[in-house]
Amino acid sequence: MTSVRTGWIRATRWRRAISDLLVKRKKVLVGSAAIAVVLGIYFFQHSGVRQRSVLPGALAPDFSLPLLNSQQLQLSAFRGKIVLLDFWATWCDPCREEIPRFVDLQNKYGSQGLEIIGVSMDDGPEPVRDFYQHYKMNYPVVMGNATIGELYGGILGLPIAFLVGRDGRIYAKHIGATDVSVFEKEIVTLLQNKNNAFTTINNCWRSITARN
Repeated sequence: MTSVRTGWIRATRWRRAISDLLVKRKKVLVGSAAIAVVLGIYFFQHSGVRQRSVLPGALAPDFSLPLLNSQQLQLSAFRGKIVLLDFWATWCDPCREEIPRFVDLQNKYGSQGLEIIGVSMDDGPEPVRDFYQHYKMNYPVVMGNATIGELYGGILGLPIAFLVGRDGRIYAKHIGATDVSVFEKEIVTLLQNKNNAFTTINNCWRSITARN
């Protein structure tokens, strides 16, 4: 009887010891994870990388990126036009749905001053070239990178589109798939306000903030 009780006590002590060890190990793992998060935030804040806040009314950050034919496209070269800057990728289903609508918009308003520019976030140009030909895209497409994503506030999901006025200022930002009628309405508004784009931006921004 004594040996049985002694064995039970020993087993209980072993279970407690193992339980204490697991609790301590869990605390160590949680503590390590917390330290990793803190260090990650610290190094991000001191790495020199700054996410820009790109809001309506701000100047669209200028860039120079390679086209599919390896020539360079400079955004500032399109000053004086209405620019629809579309961040997309060939593997993005909503992007594939939007692009034929953009082709139609370019056909309809290109002669009036609209220029759509696609910024592909694919890893390489090969699938983009095939996509470009298949969809008969009628506007320039450049190959994007992490730097351009940071310039435009962080491209964390696709598609993301910016509408830029003739004066180079951002008129609107659309995250996710957007009905083509929304783009068309904004494009027509900017095309009709050739010399007063910034006033149009301010009025639009005030109406948005008032609704919110």
